[in-house]
Amino acid sequence: MTPQLMQAIKLLQLSNLDLATYVDKEVESNPLLDRAEEAGPEYRGADSEAGSTTAANEWSQELDGDSSGTALLPARQSTGDESAADTGADTEAAFSPRSADAALRTQDWSNAGAPRQDGYYNLEAFVSAETTLSDHLARQLAIAVVNPVHRMIGHYLINMLDETGYLTADLAQMAQALGAPLREIESVLAILQTFDPPGVCARGLSECLALQLKDRNRFDPAMQALLENLDLLGRRDLVTLRKVCGVGNDDLADMIAEIRALDPKPGLAFGTTLVQPIVPDIFVRPQSDGNFQVELNVDTLPKVLVNQSYYAEVTGNATSNKDKAYIDDCLQTANWLVRALDQRAKTILKVSAEIVRQQDAFFAHGVQHLRPLNLKTVADAISMHESTVSRVTANKYMATNRGVFELKFFFTAAIAAAGGGDAHSAEAVRHRIRQLIDGEGATDILSDDAIVEKLREAGIEIARRTVAKYREALRIPSSVQRRREKSLATSVE
Repeated sequence: MTPQLMQAIKLLQLSNLDLATYVDKEVESNPLLDRAEEAGPEYRGADSEAGSTTAANEWSQELDGDSSGTALLPARQSTGDESAADTGADTEAAFSPRSADAALRTQDWSNAGAPRQDGYYNLEAFVSAETTLSDHLARQLAIAVVNPVHRMIGHYLINMLDETGYLTADLAQMAQALGAPLREIESVLAILQTFDPPGVCARGLSECLALQLKDRNRFDPAMQALLENLDLLGRRDLVTLRKVCGVGNDDLADMIAEIRALDPKPGLAFGTTLVQPIVPDIFVRPQSDGNFQVELNVDTLPKVLVNQSYYAEVTGNATSNKDKAYIDDCLQTANWLVRALDQRAKTILKVSAEIVRQQDAFFAHGVQHLRPLNLKTVADAISMHESTVSRVTANKYMATNRGVFELKFFFTAAIAAAGGGDAHSAEAVRHRIRQLIDGEGATDILSDDAIVEKLREAGIEIARRTVAKYREALRIPSSVQRRREKSLATSVE
């Protein structure tokens, strides 16, 4: 593996922000490189075939045009017939996927913290990055939630939090955007509200304080009444507040002291780190005819150009072989970077287009219609290696009609279909289990075996122990517990 190949693989998995930083450093260190927006007519982009030059706007138009910058995908037909849309030239040529993993291990870690020849250590290599609130919550989400659909909803909710940790967006609108029942959104939110720091993901001050009191096991009816009447506390109307809470002067003073000891803005504990907004790499837009248009966000693609005129001038004035070797090396590096950036963009588009093709039901109908999908399926469909697809889906985001999602969230586990039909995604099966249980009557409680039979009738082949596992993951009690609870509720009524 050549160093350039290793670097090309590394470029593929960089986020758009990291890529911009990398390109800035290259432009700064290479006298033949410059940003397209800062360049004059003497600059030209390197041709991807032979290192010749093309006009800067031609490269930009290629990304903007239908030939490689946009992929128009037909919706998947119910018969299972799929037509593949051409998304540009073959993008696998620059990569050797079989040796990519070993190359990345060497490239990523061999120089971490190593001293330079002058003995200087890069101390920043030993300092871990400060954790953001979204990162902190995402790590807890990965442990607490096993359902991929609920994880996707959880990440969506986390991305909607403000810097103080509050969720100000309307849940009904989010449910509509995701194509999920409101109750499912509320269920995931309830899980997020148990995360650290206490009080996070609240929808208002009262709920934030209530979550913290529940975490301390100090939330009782008197506290609930106090939180429901915070306006009285703000006006210092303690007489009315005592009557509402049903407590005396001393108890009310203690309760107010507890409230003041809480953190009204828990998210600010992570506020020292600059939180960068998510900038999508891909746009997916539904069309009026049922198709989906997939295009690159060209604003995130660094456009660098090679100054051939300056190269000719410097080469003509070079007086030593060392100078000529240096400028030739700069030209080679510049040409390679332009080609590598172009190749990276086309590869991202090709992988993203196939993901949209495979998961078109999600975009059309919502999260419960996610299909089972793995890296190998996408890799085989576009004649790439799984490792290449894996790197493309890392740190890349797709803006859709249902929100902004990381590409890796579209890969889900599969459940075999009865009779050899199409497989079902695990989250779609969980959603079906939830629907069956929600539809139970007071005297018609479904056992796990009964759920297995109903799923089999629907063409889903699944074991009873798998139903039990999914039911427990959904936090649904057993049939015995549900029967007892519904009997008790009926007797109370």
